[in-house]
Amino acid sequence: MPRRVLTGRVISDKMDKTVTVLVDRRVMHPLYKKFIRRSKHYAAHDEQNTCKVGDVVRIEECRPISKHKTWLVIERNGQPFGALPETAVAAAAELPAAPVTVGDTPTAPG
Repeated sequence: MPRRVLTGRVISDKMDKTVTVLVDRRVMHPLYKKFIRRSKHYAAHDEQNTCKVGDVVRIEECRPISKHKTWLVIERNGQPFGALPETAVAAAAELPAAPVTVGDTPTAPG
């Protein structure tokens, strides 16, 4: 079964490795046909404690982590969660590649 993915806004980051996410949805009233805003709070796992109040996050359903926490943060402010900052990626690109060893003879990378 596919895992559900929801988008919401972080409203609390006071817990360790956990954020509270407010997810809004719009439903039509069955009789009056007016759109009503419904919202729900979800506790989501944030391993590095990087999410702050006001961040827009995407959360994915996962196995139960605790009594109330069954969601995992997968994206924060449009960036994949856990991705390296651009400065770290640029610094890693400048590092020289290590020589590749085939058998007992070192060869040039590539």
